[in-house]
Amino acid sequence: MKYIDYVQLNPFQKFGYNFKQFFVKLPGNLKKFFCLIGRFFKRIGMGIGKGVANYFTRFVKGDWATKLSYLIMGFGNAAKGQVIKGLLFLLTEVAYIAYIVLFGWKYLSKFNTLGTVESGFGVNPETGRPMTINGDNSMLILLYGILTIVITVIFFVIYIASTKSAYKAQQTVAAGKKPEKFSSELKNLLDNRFHVTLLAFPTLTISVFTILPMIFMILIAFTNYNYQHMAPGKLFTWVGFGTFSEIFKVTGGAASKSATFIELTKWTIIWAIFATVLNYIFGMIIALMINKKGIKLKSLWRTLFVVTIAVPQFVSLLLMNQMLQSYGAINVLLKELGIIQNPILFLNSTPLVARLTVIIINCWVGIPYTILITSGILMNIPADLYESATIDGAGPVKSFFKITLPYMLFVTTPYLITSFIGNINNFNVIYLLTDGAPYSENFYQAGYTDLLVTWLFKLTMTTQDYNLAAAVGILVFIVCATLSLITFNLTKSAKNEEEFS
Repeated sequence: MKYIDYVQLNPFQKFGYNFKQFFVKLPGNLKKFFCLIGRFFKRIGMGIGKGVANYFTRFVKGDWATKLSYLIMGFGNAAKGQVIKGLLFLLTEVAYIAYIVLFGWKYLSKFNTLGTVESGFGVNPETGRPMTINGDNSMLILLYGILTIVITVIFFVIYIASTKSAYKAQQTVAAGKKPEKFSSELKNLLDNRFHVTLLAFPTLTISVFTILPMIFMILIAFTNYNYQHMAPGKLFTWVGFGTFSEIFKVTGGAASKSATFIELTKWTIIWAIFATVLNYIFGMIIALMINKKGIKLKSLWRTLFVVTIAVPQFVSLLLMNQMLQSYGAINVLLKELGIIQNPILFLNSTPLVARLTVIIINCWVGIPYTILITSGILMNIPADLYESATIDGAGPVKSFFKITLPYMLFVTTPYLITSFIGNINNFNVIYLLTDGAPYSENFYQAGYTDLLVTWLFKLTMTTQDYNLAAAVGILVFIVCATLSLITFNLTKSAKNEEEFS
């Protein structure tokens, strides 16, 4: 379609055309996305290859001190006058060797099997008496094995840095200059490289408390760690992609894991779309009403919505849960007014009623956030745009679709994406309102209103299917990351950053 034909479409036709084009272009965009990932790994591979080549080049061109520093870290620096720096490299090497010998190797050597000796009771061959067998702990082997691998990677990076530093010191001396003193390097960390100093502690904490547990969770998905293989009493081992095959393997009968995953994935996407779109549309409409000229007590209305946000969400949701019960306040009120004879089972009657209920309650919880965000944006739209539109004969509806909505979508696209991903992982609303009800025998440990994230929680806390829960978590991450990256890069917020500046 040509641009002139597109401009002549009404807003609904434009939406339909853009919606269709999104799915038409989706295969090509997915191809581009995976090509970008391929090029990323290609650059990493080329970088590693270049690093290995430079590593051997430094060894060939290095003098005896530099060559010896490949075996004894810091020797090249100490020989060139950088004694403190050389000692620090040497202490790092000694500490790593001590860690591997005294602690790390015990777990790293069993990492491929996650243990072979199971704890239990046996008979002492010498005395013939019963004895307790302290076997392997697969959980500790996996955890400390990962820790040892991470420490090894960090040590390898420091080792490469020591060889570079030794060769750099050699070149400095060869040029007739003195190598930089350790005190000067410390001052540099507080001056020119102060950003490195500031980011060191946050990077360390993120690595320890975020990246390391994430790696652990990912690897759990490739084991058979569940209620039948509970450490430390039982061993679990690697099963490769066996857990993922259980999720995608279509089997007959009730409580199929694959059927549960497919149905909950459909409902999760539907829920995320409705929860995001409805909150955004109604929140923007209310914000427009509040900001309309002639509306009195604007500060009061904004304050009321801020107060609703100030109340903890779990308090509001638990209160709504009690109000929607068979003999809760809403059913009692409807019965007193003569509207109903029998209580309405809002939360556990039929899947359709329960799902509509949680969508409506989520609107009640989420709309105030959208109101505050859109109110701030609406107050910053230049007034002369509306004045020019009025002079050209545009009415309120046309001004909304030509000025307000494009401006709002441009500014709030990142918010919409994060809101959509947040709703995919919206644990509170589902768990505190329905806890997944109504339940079905066709689902494996899940109900009709369960999202993937609440199913993951139940698999972990109720049935202790840790490997299955980890696999579901990985799949949810892949879906969320892919949708976020593709959607954002297709929007004007990413393509035309300066358009509304």
